[in-house]
Amino acid sequence: MAIASVFPGQGSQKVGMADPLLSMSGANERFSQASELLGRDLLAICQGESGRGEGPDDLNDTRNTQPALFVIESLLVDNLIQQGRDASLVAGHSLGELVALYAAGAFNLETGLQLMKVRSELMAAAGGGAMTAVIGFDRSQLEELVQATDGVSIANDNSDAQVVISGRPDAVAAVSDQLTCKRAIPLAVSGAFHSPFMAEAAHQFSATLDAMAFHDTRIPVLSNCDPSASSSGVDLKERLKQQMTTGVRWRETMVAMTEQGVDSLVEIGPGNVLSGLAKRSMAGITTAQISSSGDLGQ
Repeated sequence: MAIASVFPGQGSQKVGMADPLLSMSGANERFSQASELLGRDLLAICQGESGRGEGPDDLNDTRNTQPALFVIESLLVDNLIQQGRDASLVAGHSLGELVALYAAGAFNLETGLQLMKVRSELMAAAGGGAMTAVIGFDRSQLEELVQATDGVSIANDNSDAQVVISGRPDAVAAVSDQLTCKRAIPLAVSGAFHSPFMAEAAHQFSATLDAMAFHDTRIPVLSNCDPSASSSGVDLKERLKQQMTTGVRWRETMVAMTEQGVDSLVEIGPGNVLSGLAKRSMAGITTAQISSSGDLGQ
């Protein structure tokens, strides 16, 4: 039996998501560590209160969402590992990839928190784009439209039936209008994430990564830009450098997990989006969600 641990990204956050974890060992200390780094009370923001410090108070602001999810997901996976409940491989969706790398041992907690702070600030500052989720579409038609339209790309290839396109607002709208699909839902985002529009942010994040030590991992990681399994710290860092400007290849990640013999998928963090995608895409898969101390038997 092979078990995959997967970590959700932005969009899974919700006010109150930290409360079921506060009885866990190290929870308050980890939030305090992140709050000191950010200059505002991250736990209070997760509870819908003011951060009483520098920067935004809204949990849905990228500069809070990403660090909050990293703290919660890293805390959960640390407790799982302490219980001896380890995975055969790991993967994360967008910001979840950083948690997957941490879980696999590519870097320590301090490095992870610093990377998340830098990443969230760079992505929040990269405005001027749009993203739209497309559901129930013809893939050939979509790919033809994207190829024929300048300034748009597939940002998240989540499954056979669900993708997110990203790019210049007029280009995204043009593809959405021409595409035959069940639904096209514009997303409330500050920029065209996972597209070439993020090139400057990716360049700056790459410089930050160059200064950070990455280690070979103890279990394989499936990256967003390359869903083949790797344990090489050098390779995984190079893949992460590409993540902001390339699409999240989650559909292919699920195929790779199946090929690796994964028959059980554990989603670590708030929500069950990745579990839902797996149930619809991976035949015979068993899924579980871990988002609280109760889920860990604590």
